[in-house]
Amino acid sequence: MTASLSLMTTTPLPPWPDTTLAALTTDALHQAARERVEHAWQRCREVYPELPRPGVWFDLRGASAGQAHLGRGGLRFNPVLLDENRCAFFDEVIPHEMAHWLVFHLADGTRLKPHGREWKTVMRDLFGLPPTVTHRFNVARAQPAPYRYRCGCRDHQLTPRRHALVVKGRRYRCRHCAETLVYCAE
Repeated sequence: MTASLSLMTTTPLPPWPDTTLAALTTDALHQAARERVEHAWQRCREVYPELPRPGVWFDLRGASAGQAHLGRGGLRFNPVLLDENRCAFFDEVIPHEMAHWLVFHLADGTRLKPHGREWKTVMRDLFGLPPTVTHRFNVARAQPAPYRYRCGCRDHQLTPRRHALVVKGRRYRCRHCAETLVYCAE
């Protein structure tokens, strides 16, 4: 980093009013999230002025709340989890992903562990947050319905991605009975 860690601000970003978040439409919520990303980016620029502004997309699906995507040039967020966990997104998820964005752009950033020492330092010393790796959101609505498969000993549930691979010819075996899984069309 170009500045000493002692120069880092250690307070969380100012809270977004809960009542304001609860009343926002989807478009307004996405715009507010973009503003929160902007605030987090400005905080990061206090210690790393050359940090490029990330793009922001709301196209992430599945159980992940957010993703810093260096190749795509920005941050991706899960719109379903954002809608259901508005305060946690603004207080935790956006700073979490912005910390990844900052670490990605450090010298050798792409070689650093995603939740390694540097990321933890940014979370604690720049955002004033505990460096928590995973969220505890209910992901039932965010994940597509699983595809049911069967083997000789039990039922299995495959994700849409794995099901698509089966359709293309990939085979999966049960870890217990070693039989090939067979799709159960409902």
